Amino acid sequence: MLKTAFIGLGSQGRPMAERMLAAGFPLTVWARRPEALASFVDMGAMAANDIAALAADADHVGICVVDDAGVAQICDALVPEMRPGSLLAIHSTILPESCEALATICEARGVAFVDAPVSGGGGAAAAGTLTVMCGGTAAAFEQARLVFESFAGTLVHLGASGSGQRAKIVNNSLMAANMGLAHAAMEAGALLGIAPDALAALIKASSGRSFGFEVYARLPAPGAFAHGAALLRKDVDLLQAILPHAPGTRSLAAAADPFLIEACSSALVGSQA
Repeated sequence: MLKTAFIGLGSQGRPMAERMLAAGFPLTVWARRPEALASFVDMGAMAANDIAALAADADHVGICVVDDAGVAQICDALVPEMRPGSLLAIHSTILPESCEALATICEARGVAFVDAPVSGGGGAAAAGTLTVMCGGTAAAFEQARLVFESFAGTLVHLGASGSGQRAKIVNNSLMAANMGLAHAAMEAGALLGIAPDALAALIKASSGRSFGFEVYARLPAPGAFAHGAALLRKDVDLLQAILPHAPGTRSLAAAADPFLIEACSSALVGSQA
């Protein structure tokens, strides 16, 4: 049985790691806050004292932290200690170029690499129905497949290193744009005197529907989506960073921005109250 390890036990990473453990994979975890490890130890996982100790005996290491800086800080300590033949999986959503650079570093050490950002949130992770978008060699993807299947409902290999990130960024930018368009549609309906609940019910059963609209229609106000909006804001910004002059990028950002600005601003106002 593969010896697995995981870093990044947040709202999405925690249930992913729990699924790995429930599937029978021996699991070692590390976190900056030792109290975050207690429940995993109770379930039979090992708690590493530091990143080097976690890396030393792992066949498969998953990372699910927030951003490029966090991934870089962890990997600077992690990769030099990983054994040849082991595999590093990045589940964070970061710049594709960061993954390409990590893949090169891993290759020089004989470590396989897969960028494997996920979509679906904590609920899908807990249910084992995440969408996992993978970039890397075919051999690395096959090496990671068994572990990924413990939390994935849809598992797709999209191409070379960085491809998973590019697909995730496009997907989330479209989600943000759909929510932005839902925001605009509901505002137009209100100006036309249509009851919001009735309009939402109609659209969810009609040709204007989308997953983004369904999420938007459940919100009492844009600020209720503050956490998700901050993550979508990051992904739209990543698309603008990697494809800055494309008409598609401008269209997606223009559709998403009014909703994301209001949702994120509402959260900021609430935090200052």
